[in-house]
Amino acid sequence: MSNAQTGTDAGSPPVHTVSVVVPVYQGERTLASLLAEIEPYCTEQVTEAGHRYVVTEILLAYDNGPDGSAAVIRDLAEKSDKVRPVWLSRNFGQHAATLAGMASSGGDWIVTMDEDGQHDPAYIPAMLDVAMRERAGVVYAKPVNAAPHGLLRNLASKGAKRVVDVLGGGQDISTFQSYRLVLGEMGRSVAAYAGAGVYLDVALSWVNGRIAQCPIELRQEGDRPSGYSTRTLLSHFWRLVLTSGTRGLRAVALLGALFGVLGLAFAVYAVVGSIVGGISAPGWTSTVVLISLGTGAILFSLGVIAEYLGSVVGMAMGRPLYLISHDPNEGPLGRQLPADAAARES
Repeated sequence: MSNAQTGTDAGSPPVHTVSVVVPVYQGERTLASLLAEIEPYCTEQVTEAGHRYVVTEILLAYDNGPDGSAAVIRDLAEKSDKVRPVWLSRNFGQHAATLAGMASSGGDWIVTMDEDGQHDPAYIPAMLDVAMRERAGVVYAKPVNAAPHGLLRNLASKGAKRVVDVLGGGQDISTFQSYRLVLGEMGRSVAAYAGAGVYLDVALSWVNGRIAQCPIELRQEGDRPSGYSTRTLLSHFWRLVLTSGTRGLRAVALLGALFGVLGLAFAVYAVVGSIVGGISAPGWTSTVVLISLGTGAILFSLGVIAEYLGSVVGMAMGRPLYLISHDPNEGPLGRQLPADAAARES
């Protein structure tokens, strides 16, 4: 192998290795054409900004779909040593399959993309350029055209993301896309600690300090039915709500504290009113005092319980206290071109 291929030629940073992860559920009709598009990038290429990269492996995470994807994966693996099947024991869902593929990868970078042909592999070098320019650990595709779905589904998607933005404490989840470029060590760490049912992009946001976007154009889905039913989409949305944060539980805690204070204040008002003669109905004062204090105590207790639940939810989702990584200048993000390095030092 030549020095140019290994990245050992003088003055040139190492080649960026890229692992492509494709969760497969109904890929019988589209996988072969998708891999044919990725194949040219399995030999060393150069991005527009001058960064060298190569796709070293294509991980097909089989999620036990209803079609003949398994046979297609076996055939593709026999034809190419770049294809690595990842066999899941049963259907776990797209995010779980993606995490399984990420955990099995070994590249400097991980690219995740759908099986249906919506995502054009030709944008991989552009995403790498954005990551290097912005020094971002995650780069999401930013579609410049509407998703190839119905108007109702696109509107529902925007509305759902807006709801989760509010519940998640202002986190901009509109950037989340299944076509993404992730630092390899970050993606593998997320796959190791993320709890069951956690939303992948939320888990990535826990440990990544900088997120960037790369403009792309979505293509039409391949000749295959959608794997998402209304029920699946609703389940997907609810999981995003539950894993986006504990702001909902915090709202319950604040509401409990507020009603506890109001209950106590109203009880004091009722007692004072009874003493000064403003309230004369027999038994009214004691009834109001008991109801106010009892209701306030119950809601305040629920607020305390909500705080404990918030802590438990955070632990159950696997959110880490920290993540140790390499010195950024010694990893893929530090592989600046000589001209770029000189510009940073000046």
